[in-house]
Amino acid sequence: VLHSDHCARELLPWLDGMLAADEAYFKEHGEPLFSSHMIDLSADPKEENIRITKEYFERCAPMKLWLEMEIGITGGEEDGVNNESADKDMLYTPSEDVYEVYQALAPIAPYFSIAAAFGNVHGVYKPGNVVLRPELLEQHQQYVRKHAELDSKFPLYLVFHGGSGSTKEEISTAVGYGVVKMNVDTDTQFAYLAGVRDFVLEHKDRLLQQVGDLSKGENDDTPNKKYYDPRNWIRHGEKTMYKRVQEANSDLGNVNTL
Repeated sequence: VLHSDHCARELLPWLDGMLAADEAYFKEHGEPLFSSHMIDLSADPKEENIRITKEYFERCAPMKLWLEMEIGITGGEEDGVNNESADKDMLYTPSEDVYEVYQALAPIAPYFSIAAAFGNVHGVYKPGNVVLRPELLEQHQQYVRKHAELDSKFPLYLVFHGGSGSTKEEISTAVGYGVVKMNVDTDTQFAYLAGVRDFVLEHKDRLLQQVGDLSKGENDDTPNKKYYDPRNWIRHGEKTMYKRVQEANSDLGNVNTL
């Protein structure tokens, strides 16, 4: 699995380049180089968002290359996109907007997912500052099912942005309403830091100098290379992040599923 995430308008040339690489690889090997891309034009007017997304999806579909899109905005700040001052009403995508996306993309191919906002915010905040409404996801499913006259209970593949800090109940509810992907960037960043931080705090008397342990005075002349070697302390960050990813897989019901 190789996915590119959050391609905003100013980064579309990068997506163009990746798709060109996908098409070249597909021509030679019968499969794309990437398994999925995400186009994020949620900051653009809805009509522009859907129109441009459709154009890119028409390139992806012949390769069975998955495309994720976002309709409605995710609060907070990430990767230089700051929505911290956004009107809170904008954090909840109407079902009508989700259906417009479905109408534009479904006739092309089924290989797409929709990140519809339901109060999502990038980052972790104090309890009460973020009001998630995962029940809106069920409303989206029912709305599309009704208006498109479909038999499937969950016709949409939905994405949960800003999943860090969410309760297990919120995650379980969202998955139950058709969420197939959740972003937990902030939590994995903190988990990585935790491993490095704890290693540094535990061995700080050796990490302040190349030789000797400060707590043992001048009599200790043991080299400290094995402590400050990046391959050591970075590995501790990888271990704690790995555990956080395992937790997320469990929360999403994605254990022993392949």
